[in-house]
Amino acid sequence: MIAEGLRIRPADPADAAALAAALLRNREHMKPWEPYRPERYYTPEGQAERLADGGVRWFAVDGDAIVGAAILSGIVLGPFRSGSLGYWVDGEHTGRGVATALVEEACRAARDELGLHRIEACTVLDHVVSQRVLAKGGFTPIGTAPRYLHIAGEWRDHHLFQRLLHDDPPPGFPGSVPVNGDRA
Repeated sequence: MIAEGLRIRPADPADAAALAAALLRNREHMKPWEPYRPERYYTPEGQAERLADGGVRWFAVDGDAIVGAAILSGIVLGPFRSGSLGYWVDGEHTGRGVATALVEEACRAARDELGLHRIEACTVLDHVVSQRVLAKGGFTPIGTAPRYLHIAGEWRDHHLFQRLLHDDPPPGFPGSVPVNGDRA
């Protein structure tokens, strides 16, 4: 359950300044799990570019402040129908169900709106809290990738997870149901 007073909504290009402020506010909090980011990343201009990068995002908001986000990126349609999930929560809002709610909304939209079959996610080996969020969200471990991402100054091993969203055939396959906007 998401914390009282918070809501989840889709991202909007007009969110660039609020997103930059949230990321700057949480820079140190997220440092152990994030790759190096140039200074531009923490600006409204840098976030405007990210919001236009083709990823699908949802924000947890408290009034006008962004206090968490989920993003589906690397979306592939056709017979694969998969995407990669990332998420973060403001340091002052952890432990309140925000990440779990964001992950669930991303999975719901991936299935119902994007017609994806699966979502993958990964965590550094010692990020147990994030691994619990993924387990609550129905993700199962599928392996460990050595030196997967450059995080906190070194190539770090990551646990890999996936959630299968359904077993329906892809759009265009005989007997399938078309998904809005699908270009299978």
